[in-house]
This record gives sequence, structure tokens and C-alpha cells, in this order.
Amino acid sequence: MPYNAPVEQIEFILNEVVGLPEVSRTDIFAEATAETVKSILTEAGRIATEIIAPVNRAGDLTPARLENGALRSSPGFAEAFTALAEGGWIGLAANPEYGGMGLPQALNMAVNEMVASACLALQLNPMLTQGQIEALEHHGSEELKALYLPKLNSGEWSGTMNLTEPGAGSDVGALTTKAECVEDGTYRVTGQKIFITWGDSDVTSNVCHLVLARLPDGGAGTKGISLFMVPKFIPDADGNPGVANDLRVVSLEHKLGIHGSPTCVMSFEGAKGWLVGQEHKGMAAMFTMMNCARLGVGVQGVAQGEAALQQATLYATERNQFGPIIRHPDVRRMLATSRAEVFAARSICFACAVAIDMARATGEAEWAARAAFLTPIAKAYGTDVGTRVADTAVQVHGGMGYIEETGIAQYLRDVRITSIYEGTNGIQAMDLVGRKFADGGAAATALLDEILDSAKAAQAAFPELANHVWQAAETLRETTLELLDSALPDRFAGAVPYLSAFARVLGAHYHLISAMQGGSVTLARVHITRVLPQFAGDLAAAKAGVADLEALDDDLFLGQMTV
Repeated sequence: MPYNAPVEQIEFILNEVVGLPEVSRTDIFAEATAETVKSILTEAGRIATEIIAPVNRAGDLTPARLENGALRSSPGFAEAFTALAEGGWIGLAANPEYGGMGLPQALNMAVNEMVASACLALQLNPMLTQGQIEALEHHGSEELKALYLPKLNSGEWSGTMNLTEPGAGSDVGALTTKAECVEDGTYRVTGQKIFITWGDSDVTSNVCHLVLARLPDGGAGTKGISLFMVPKFIPDADGNPGVANDLRVVSLEHKLGIHGSPTCVMSFEGAKGWLVGQEHKGMAAMFTMMNCARLGVGVQGVAQGEAALQQATLYATERNQFGPIIRHPDVRRMLATSRAEVFAARSICFACAVAIDMARATGEAEWAARAAFLTPIAKAYGTDVGTRVADTAVQVHGGMGYIEETGIAQYLRDVRITSIYEGTNGIQAMDLVGRKFADGGAAATALLDEILDSAKAAQAAFPELANHVWQAAETLRETTLELLDSALPDRFAGAVPYLSAFARVLGAHYHLISAMQGGSVTLARVHITRVLPQFAGDLAAAKAGVADLEALDDDLFLGQMTV
């Protein structure tokens, strides 16, 4: 069943709910006029619907593979990627000095959503490239930027992120990959990395690896790690791919989903690399790429939820059991709550992107703090929603949902990774109540104040809905103050439900704004009366602390009887 890009709803959220017009009024983003935004969204929607979506099923059924050490992508992927590259979509938000279009990140994320809905496995390639572009813009030398950025922006070359090792996952500081400086000022990088998305490619002429490694004098932990650009082919004097570097793909992982995306085990065997940023400061540079990717992954969750929901809705209109099943109250409940949550998660992701754009355009610390605070919420909630909605879409299909021929199971298998990679959702939640609370709750309080003020403004038009939102925000504020005063282990034990509660309140806030701006009042009511109330249970769990969890004997988890 075909995906159809929801251009009008995306445009409405950008313009009427999360404040893209404010971004367009800044000097740096003045070219992002309403007409430009509409034109870009319309064309991106067309490409996603007509060119990218048709290769999605082929990517699932015919995975990427290695043949004699060379990567072979899924059927149609090369042609679909070429359409993205030639259209300039990869460098949409990149610096025009190096071939980018310089448009807002919010618009870029909207485009990324449509492409990810159409084919997540393919969209991973340009998404990681965009993250690498941002990392190089902020931390690369002038020579590296001049050489790599034009090729990455054009889609001639692609980028990867190499952090994880067999013994170093979330604990990045445990990595063992080494780098040694040689006489010409370059470095030799040696080690193995795992879970490298699109670690090799036949849709681009070069693959540019950003690799975390430790210099001989690098201290223990993350503070001693440096970042290196290690290309598959070493650029020649003219900047074209030259001789092969000393690196190889050891194997491809066999995964639950995203079969068309090659997930590589990479071996660097004294490969030639160039330092990015300062020695021993690699994590700062890599986090630039990771933060961009985290928001991007939240958008991927929304994207897969959107695509799965479209297919489930179409199936429900066509499937007859005592009449079309879309008329049955329980099916309508599943579809309505799914649509409400997709709207909420999309709004949160786009609001985060708007905050990033405003921080860049104005230099104001408040916008930067908001963007930082919203990033873990966007990543975790967006991917949780995507997984829930894809699971619900299978349920709507009934027994046919469990049959591969319908294709709906692919969305559930594909989206499942999004809550794991780029920092698990548990890591995101701990970041929210840890580092993001380091300001004493200032960013959280500023956001809650805005929600409360907005709810007050909506009371005349929608008193019942506005009162629900106001009360929820006030309760969330009280819990936030309690958590700020609690010990870190207690906070971490309740971090996931706290993030969920905050996301549900934020989602209700954006639904209320939508209703005020002429959006669907009925959909807002579904979210505020059916989804928002779950925040109370989340907050109860958030305040439960860690003591009862620590008191459990480990043998109990294995099914053994304990006191």
C-alpha cells in the first residue's frame, strides 16, 4: 500500500504550531519564505512518494550484501539516492559556502521525515552524512572543510560515524582503537568498530569515516579520545577518490529490520586519517554529529509511525467484518490515538529544530538551552511513538498483520532500532534528568511557563481542554522540583517515565495550539482526554525512587523464588 507524504499537515505544524515564521524573520534564514517552504515541502513530498517509497519493499526483501568484499546495495537504492543527491536535498541546511542551501534545520527535518517514511533504510545514508557535515562545519580545519564538505553536500561522497566497539558501547571511554601521528602530520588509525551504518556504499564514490580513537598520550576515559577523518579512498591532488585506504568491511550484521541499510563491522588497519578538531577533544566534535543525529532519529520514529498508520487506515477502510472495520469503536480508538501521538511527536521534533535554528540565528542562550532540553525528549518520544504506532498498525490488520505479504510488519521491524541507536531511550532519559537538570531546572521551568501561559490564553475558546493542559503542566512542574531535590540514582530510576510524562504534556500543549490556530479540535480532544491522562501514572513511577529496584535479588529476574 503506497505512502503519501502528508505535506499539508507538516506545513501546518511548521507554520502555525512550532513557529517556523519566526525563524524566517531572522537575517540568516530570510530566504525561507512561506513560498519557498511550500515549494520545498511539495517537491520533497513528491520525490518521497513517487521515487523513494517504491524501493522500500525491495530493501526489505533483498538486503544489502557483500560480494568479494564489495558492498552491493538493494535494488533501486542507487537510483533513488541519486534523485536525492541531484536535487540538493542532502545539503539543504548546510553552509552555502561549501555547496549547501543554508535553509533552516526545521525545514530539513521535515524533508527528512518524508524520506524516512518512504524508505528508512535508504534515508539513513543522507542523515548520517548531514551529521558529518555539521561536525566538520564546527570542528574541521579549513583544509578539511574545503575538501570534504562540497562532496558531502552534493551527495558524491557519504559520511559515517564510528564510535561503538565490541567492548565499548554506551561506555565510549572504554574504546581501544588507536591512532599514531606520522611525520607528514597525518595519523595511522588501527582498531575495529561495530554497528557502522552504511559503513560501505556503492551509491557514492567515497565513504568518509569519522572515527574515534586514542592517541598514545590520550588519558583514560572519554577525555583522552580524539576524532579522525578516515576516508575509504584517499583523495588525490585534485580532490578525487584516489588509492584505497587500509580499511575494510569485515562483515554485515543480519538484523531484525532496515535490511537495506548495510550495518558494518569495520576494521581499520593502520588507515590514514586526519585530525578533526583538537587532540583529546574528539567527543566534543562527535557530540555535534550525535546531537544532530539524535533529533534526526526522533524524526525517523515519527516517519515510520506515519507510514504505518497510513497503511493501517487504508486497510481498515477496505477490510469488512460486519462492515468496514474502521467503523468499529476499538479500531477507531487505535487509529485516533495513533494519529494524535504522531501529531504530538512530530510537533515536538519540529519545535526542537526551530529552537536549534533560533539559537543559531540569534545567539541567545535561552534558545540553545531549549534545543538541548528538547533533544532527548524528541529522540525518545518520537521513537517510542513510532514503535507504538507501528505495533498498533499490525494489530489493526489482525491476523493479516502477522503475514509478511501485507508489508505492515516491516514498519515494526524497521522502527524498532530507532529507540536503541544514537543513544538508547534510557540514556536519553538519564541525560534529561542529569545533564539537562544541571541548570537547576531553568530550561524545564521556562518551557513549563510557556505551556501554562498558552493554556491560560486558550481557556476562553476551549475551557475544558485548556484546564486539563494547565493542570497537567502544573503537576509536572511540582514533580520536576521534587526530582531536582532528589538523589541522582532516584532520578535515574524514574527518568524514563518522567521523560514520557513531559512529552505527553508537551504534546497536549501543541495540540491545544493547533486547535487555537484552526487545526483539528477533535484530534486535540483525543490527545488531551485519552493520551495526556497517562502522564499521572508516569509521574508516580518517576517519583518511586530506586530503593525497591535495588532490593530485588538478581535471581528473581531469572524466575527463582526469593524473599
